[in-house]
Amino acid sequence: MGAIGIMRRTFILAASLLAGLAVPAHAQSYVVSETVTVEEWTEDGAERLVAAHGPALAQGEVYGPFRVIDESRAAMVDVSDGATPAQFQAMLRDHPGITTLEMLECPGTDDDTANLKLGRMIRAAGIATHVPADGSVRSGAVELFLAGATRRIDDGAEFAVHAWRDSDGLGPRDFAADSPVNRAYLDYYREMGVADPRGFYDMTNATPNADARWMTAQDMRAWVGEAKPATPAIAYLDLGHAFP
Repeated sequence: MGAIGIMRRTFILAASLLAGLAVPAHAQSYVVSETVTVEEWTEDGAERLVAAHGPALAQGEVYGPFRVIDESRAAMVDVSDGATPAQFQAMLRDHPGITTLEMLECPGTDDDTANLKLGRMIRAAGIATHVPADGSVRSGAVELFLAGATRRIDDGAEFAVHAWRDSDGLGPRDFAADSPVNRAYLDYYREMGVADPRGFYDMTNATPNADARWMTAQDMRAWVGEAKPATPAIAYLDLGHAFP
């Protein structure tokens, strides 16, 4: 993708996208363990992280969009960006026993190149991804869910996909099907074990960037199934490695 600078992927539940959708008017809590609760609420239709409570989230336990739950689990509760791969690496350095990423409130990413790099790091580390019943995984965060060495979706989880858009306002259909920018996603989906990479990519791109296709747990299971366990590849944890 390189200089193309794709920027499509942060998908906040903005008012313009909420017509006809049921959205909580006040606070919503995601209980991620017996001692940790992540609270969200809406203001003028837009969701934002309000607070995370619990002893596991003491000072030093927050790494960008990640919140350490315990020594085997971390939660993702925010947008990823260009700094997130380094934040993820720092979290694993400090908590090498983390084996599961709980995807609670994941709006997308501000940097697709970094996002695909992060996905490969998640897979290389052998980390499982789990979307609980109240979890919401949208836009570029879907790529991170796919990265799980194993993937689990609870009934009630929701997903949203749409086409990407680059910094010049161009999308996937403005490039040849076999162009490097389109191949970057197809190659990634193949690496992550998606059975029909082209079908999945075309499905996401069938919805304009300014809109969203909402998917249930059952919808997403039909597309991605279960990922096979992956052997960690330490090279992918080197931030100097060349990623697409």
